[in-house]
Parts: sequence; C-alpha cells; structure tokens
Amino acid sequence: MKMLRQYELVERVKEYAPDVDEDRLNRAYVFTVQKHGSQKRASGDPYFSHPIEVAGLMTDLKLDEETIITALLHDTVEDTLVTIEEVENKFGKNVARLVDGVTKLSKIEAQTEDERAAENLRKFLLAISDDLRVLLVKLADRLHNMRTLHYIPKAEKRRRIAKETMDIYAPLAERVGMYEYMREMQLLSFEQLEPSAYKTITKRLEQIRGDEVGEVTKISEYITEEMAKGGLAVEVSGREKHPYSIWRKMEERHIAFEQLTDINAFRIITETEEDCYKALGLLHKKWKMVPGRFKDYISTPKRNGYKSLHTTIMYADTMRVEVQIRSADMHRSSEFGLAAHWGYKQQEQPDGKAGWIRDLIEILDTSYDAEDFLENTRMAMYQDRLFAFSPKGALYQLPKGATAIDFAFAVHTDLGCKTVGAKVNGRHVPLRTTLSNGDMVEVLISDGQEPQPNWLNFAVTGKARASIRRFVNKREKSELIAMGRKIFEDIISRVPETIGAKAIKGAITRLNLHSEEDMMYKVGAGTLKDRDLISALAPDLSETFDMGNWQAGDNIVSIRGLTSGLSYNLGECCHPVPGDRIVGLRIENQPVEVHTIDCHELVDGVDNDWIDLSWGDESEGGAAKIRAVIYNRPGMLAEVANIFGYQRANMMNLRLTARDAEFHTFEIDAEVHNKQHLMKIISSLRASDSVAEVERV
Repeated sequence: MKMLRQYELVERVKEYAPDVDEDRLNRAYVFTVQKHGSQKRASGDPYFSHPIEVAGLMTDLKLDEETIITALLHDTVEDTLVTIEEVENKFGKNVARLVDGVTKLSKIEAQTEDERAAENLRKFLLAISDDLRVLLVKLADRLHNMRTLHYIPKAEKRRRIAKETMDIYAPLAERVGMYEYMREMQLLSFEQLEPSAYKTITKRLEQIRGDEVGEVTKISEYITEEMAKGGLAVEVSGREKHPYSIWRKMEERHIAFEQLTDINAFRIITETEEDCYKALGLLHKKWKMVPGRFKDYISTPKRNGYKSLHTTIMYADTMRVEVQIRSADMHRSSEFGLAAHWGYKQQEQPDGKAGWIRDLIEILDTSYDAEDFLENTRMAMYQDRLFAFSPKGALYQLPKGATAIDFAFAVHTDLGCKTVGAKVNGRHVPLRTTLSNGDMVEVLISDGQEPQPNWLNFAVTGKARASIRRFVNKREKSELIAMGRKIFEDIISRVPETIGAKAIKGAITRLNLHSEEDMMYKVGAGTLKDRDLISALAPDLSETFDMGNWQAGDNIVSIRGLTSGLSYNLGECCHPVPGDRIVGLRIENQPVEVHTIDCHELVDGVDNDWIDLSWGDESEGGAAKIRAVIYNRPGMLAEVANIFGYQRANMMNLRLTARDAEFHTFEIDAEVHNKQHLMKIISSLRASDSVAEVERV
C-alpha cells in the first residue's frame, strides 16, 4: 500500500478545514517519522507508516487538527523515547492529553487473557470518558492494525488480537455509530477466529454472485420505479451481507446457509425524514411486509444516534428482501456516527459523555474483579436492543432478554436497589419478567429493600449485574468479618493464655495482613486455619497446645435473617429449617455450610471445622423437602395442594419421582416458617385419605 505523503495529508485536511495550521501538521508528520526512525512493522514497512495511515483515516472522517496530530503521535510515547512533556511543549496541552489517553492502552501484563483485556478496557474507558476523540483515534488505530494482521506470523497472537477486536473494539465502534468500522473489524476478526466458516461462506457468496448476476441491480431499479410512481426521487442501492453477519444469523437460528432467505439487503436514501415514511408506505403497498421485522429507529433512535426505518418485504412472493430507509443526513451519520458530525456537541451533554459511556463508567466503578468487569461491559456494549418506557414516557434502551429489574437499574442505580416489584403495561409481574419492545414499565420500591443475590439469576444488563454484585460482595464481606470475630472469640476462649491487643497486633504483622478486620475476614472465610492463627497470636504456646482435642464449644453463632448465597449456604442434603438443631461446616474459600446435627454429610474427622449455630429470633424460614406417596386416583393431587394452602405454605416445586398402578411418589419443595410449621404440614398430609406415606427428606 502506498503511504500517504506529507503534502497529501496536509491537502486532505485543507479540503475541509482551510484555516488549518499547516506548519503544526507538517511538524507532527516530521516528528513521528524521525522518532520512529528505523523501526519496522511485521509487514516490513517502516513503523511510521502506521500512524500516518491512521491520520489518513481521521481525514476521511474530516476530523479536527488536534485529532489528526494525535493520530500521528499516538505511538511515540509508548514505542519511542518521547515523553508526554515533550509532546506538550511541541504541540500543546490538548494534544498531549489526547496522546496520553491513547497511550494508557499500552501493553498490559496480567496473568490471564481476561484480566489483560479487562485492564485494557478499564484504562480505555477512563481515557475516553475524558474526551471521545481518544476513542476515534484508537478505533482507527485498531482498524489499520487489523488490515495488516495477516503479516503477524504467530497464529495464536493473531487470534488473540482478533478476539479482543471482536469483543471490545467492534462493539465500541457500533456504540458510537461507526458501522463501517464495525463491519470491517468483525469481518477481519471472523477470518482469523473461524477460518473454515469464513472460507465456506465466502465461497458460497461467490457462487451466488455468479448465478444471480444482475439480480441486485434489477431489484434496485424496480424499487426505484415504484418510488418514482409515488412521486419520490430516491437513491436505491443493494449490498450483500458480509460473511460474519451471515454466520451469526446461521448460528442464532440454527440453520444452514441454504435456508437463509435474506442474503442481500437494500437501502433507500431519501431527501427528508418525511420522505422516509412515504417510501415505507409505498414499499408496503406494493409488497407484503414480513410480520415482526419492522423497526422504527427514527422515532426512537438507538443510543448512538442511529436513525433509520428497517423492514423486510416478500419480493416476487418467494424472496425475502431486507430494506433500510433513511434520509441523506441519517445515512452520513449512520456510517461514521459521532465522527460524521464532529464535535459530538459537548454543550448538548453537560459532562461531555454519551449515555452509554456513563453506564460503562458506572460498571467500572462497581465491578468486583477483572473478569466480572469484562463480562458486564461486554453485556452493556454488545447486545441487540429493545425500547421500554417509564409511566411518564421516558424512553430506555435495553438488550433483548432484559427483565424488569434491568429496567429499574437502567432508570437509576438507587431505584434498582430499592425495587420490590414492577408493573408492565399496568399489570403486576415478577421482577424476572422478560420485557418486550414498547412495554411501559412502572417500578415499585421500598426504602427497606436491598439488592437480592438471586437477582443475578435473571439480571442481564452489565449495569444491573455490577450493582447487585457490588452490594452482595460488600454484604458478604461484612458478614464474614462478623462471623470471623465470633469464631476468633471462640478460639481464644480455649487458650490458657490471655490474648490482648498487643498479641493481636503482633499476629497481624506475622500474618502479613493490613488490619484486624483483614484477619477476621480470613478467619470467617476459612482461609486462615486455627493452627496458623494460634501460632501467630501465641508462638510459644502453639507448639505445646493440643488442638486435636478441641470440640465444638459453647459459644454460639446466631443466624438472623439467614440469606442463602452469602456467608452461609443451607445444606442441599438435609434442608435445615428454623427449629432444627444446626451446625456449620467451614470449608476453605467457601461460605459456611449449614446442616442439621444428624446430617449424614457431617462424617467423622471434621470436628475441628464445625461451628455451633443457632437460629436467631428473626429467622425468615426456609425450604424443606417432603416425599409423599399418593394414591393414584383423580383429585388426589388437588387435595394435597389444598392441605398446603390451608397450612399457608408455598409449594415451590413438585417432582414425580416414581409411578405405578396404585401409587405416585412426589418430592415436594415447601417454603415453611420453621420446624413446627413443617411438622404440622406433615401431620395433615398423614391424616389425609389421599396420602399413603409422607416423610421429610
């Protein structure tokens, strides 16, 4: 590829910015050539050809002078001896700030790919939250690197770069409406990640082109004629969907290539927004539309500003034809998004950030670890969207599959945390209810509510999941610290020596911990063993003290408002409920398991890891498992259900485990208040003529 020369770059910028500082541009061009010197790319080209080509991509988007210079200098700080201070002295504060923003995405050394990608993305989001031009330069940088990716000899490295591009940079391009960049990044990544699928699909597309020469032109001309008959002058073009788009459809629908009916897509460009709707009417009048395939992104634009009408028609009664209708202004914006009308109008957004970036920054603030952050951010960036409304008519975009709880967090994090219920289109629904396009959602809240761990089972947006996890992790840590203190007190009560503040301080130092709270957390989590704790607290005593004779003591850890999934898990083997005598089993790096005292899981040899537990006064009940053998006669199961209803117990699950001519055996998961409540239910079942046998599992 011929490299863009110095005078050519300047002339390109002058075409759309006649008042550009030519001297400053020339100095930046010469600076990057000199500083990169004899460095080479994998292709063998001089390294400085890369920043120059990135600058050329910026001129295609008609971006401002500072962005062009940033593109020229974006690798100098990372790959040469140049400093940010030197860039600021030569080209000003703004350019230095932008170059520093791109440089923050320098090589990240981490243990896993996910951690590296997450840290890369984390730094990137912080940089683009300051100025979106950092994002535009980075997208062009990544696009040019993808165009030359095939020169890298190691297949593993090519795949890693392609995966990162597919997971992070293509979605970012889509989020700012730069669809041309997005499509090319996806295509180049797809070629590396799924080479056999790429070859198969491109080969089939070549065959179709040979078989259907002129078909696209014919359909375009026919649509143009129909528009003209209706008094509309439009520009119609047809294009073949690119291989990655086709492959995704095949994967989503689980169909073969031959079953696809909409390989080609057509675009109608009108003069005005009003003409878009006229064209849609003419199109639907002439050809039948495919139900469920119409989307109006003009009245409800995407969050990146994308506007267009999408529909699918049945052409010649057998061929599905996908059509997009948009004005010329919409088309310019749709291809290059924010970059197409530079300035992204900071005055229209007081904090200078697009809404989706605010969401990503919030995820950054609330994520627990690298993998969690990456997962939630991918969710926020890369899913098809639906639109839902608040009772006051405010519009919110959510990914397909979003639930009522996702809507609550989309409105505001505080609202999501206090949510107790929801109404969709005026009807009460569970929070796990999946929303449909156009739903009106009213969120019901209570000041006493807190995020629940089970919300993670159905929350799908990154923002909701990050907020719920943050609260759950915070609550889990505080509970583990509290339990650690109780266990600590239990341990030192058995030690013959007095353990005072000085001994505790010394133990913290010996264990290389930061605080007493850290020590209690490790004790509660089971990662600090009793022997190691004693050794740290009283080194002289640990050698002579016989820990093997310890039994569970009299100190009791009370469980109040027991919450499964945090610091405690109720044993799946014995299903303890309030009223049962219970013990806790400490397992390293896992929540304490709560079992009934006679549970078969509590085998010999784990005495030292037991904790005596008791149910607190505010215990909220639990799930018990009942096995019932019912006579095989009509109406018997209904009578069993009536017994549960009479006893004000909820049947959460019912499973048929055995069947013969006379009897059916069911396992019933029942929500009960306590052991006494459970025994009342069992007694009522045993007294019923419908039940042959019943027992607690």
